[in-house]
Amino acid sequence: MTAPPTTAPSIDHASASDGALRLRGRWTLQYARGVSEALRGAPDTVARVDARDVERLDSVGVLQLLRFAKRRGFALEDIAFRDDHLALVAAIDDVADDRPKKKREYGFAAALGRLGFAVEDNWKEVVALVSFLGETLAKMLRMVREPSRFRMTSTVYHMEQVGLDAVPLVILLSYLVGAVIAFLGATILADFGATIFVVELVSIAFLREFGVLLTAILLAGRTASAFTAQIGAMVSREEVDAIRTLGLDPIDLLVIPRLLALLVMLPLLTFIAMMSGLLGGMSVGAFSLDIPPQAYLVRMQEQMDITHFLVGMSKAPVFAMVIGLIGCLEGLQVKGTAQSVGERTTSSVVQTIALVIIIDAIAAIWFMNMGW
Repeated sequence: MTAPPTTAPSIDHASASDGALRLRGRWTLQYARGVSEALRGAPDTVARVDARDVERLDSVGVLQLLRFAKRRGFALEDIAFRDDHLALVAAIDDVADDRPKKKREYGFAAALGRLGFAVEDNWKEVVALVSFLGETLAKMLRMVREPSRFRMTSTVYHMEQVGLDAVPLVILLSYLVGAVIAFLGATILADFGATIFVVELVSIAFLREFGVLLTAILLAGRTASAFTAQIGAMVSREEVDAIRTLGLDPIDLLVIPRLLALLVMLPLLTFIAMMSGLLGGMSVGAFSLDIPPQAYLVRMQEQMDITHFLVGMSKAPVFAMVIGLIGCLEGLQVKGTAQSVGERTTSSVVQTIALVIIIDAIAAIWFMNMGW
């Protein structure tokens, strides 16, 4: 009389003497606990596994065997499966590593590791930005040789979106910041009886720094994010791939019109911000500091040098390039999901504001050392 078939998972320990472990029974979800207990009791001398006598095998059994092999240090090829189980094993092996990430670790070593990864990611972003700058400049020069590539309608549209639509906000913020600087300066200077120097304080601050910096930060949050979201949405809908399929260049169609619009409009918005900031300081002087507008303007004309204005305006094209390049590059780097669009939009705003402030600080130190 034949013995009934084995059902529970088991291991033939007698076969482990030569380093091979023979498995029997059903290695399925129904016997998941038995599978774990059987593998836990396996000898340390095991170097390969023979699973050809396994009656039934499902994903739980395969995963347990794969993890057992990984713990013991031998490869999947060292496990012998039945021919009808090989397709399942191959499918499970392809996704075996797609497990949830481990919980965030804390401590000095973990923090140091995260810092290293962050530095590496930031370095890759810098390299990508420099490469994108070179590609864009090369294609702008190509556009000079081939004027038919220039998209006038798109450029004018983005000039309106970037420049004209931002004018009210630029005027309001610059006016209020100019007034705040005048109030703060007057509070300190009044103790020395030098309230009149508020004129120089507001004028130098806005002509050299605050006019262009406020405008660039405003456009970094308003325009860079818009560029990233627009281009990122096109990438996720595969419109950029369609552009390439048609034989067109996405840089010519999507990047250069936005970049040219910023190069034209950011200096104009910077000039408007300078005038608004000076008007804010003049308003405080007229209504709170007993400095009539005529005296304010005369003092500013006598004491101010055109160099301050030129220093501020010279930074506007640089900031325009930074905002346009980062906004467009982050949009082109979208992976195709809504989450990626949001992440890249946030990244573009953070990178742009940080880089604008860093460049402004470096420029301020350089101009000071040059005596300008």
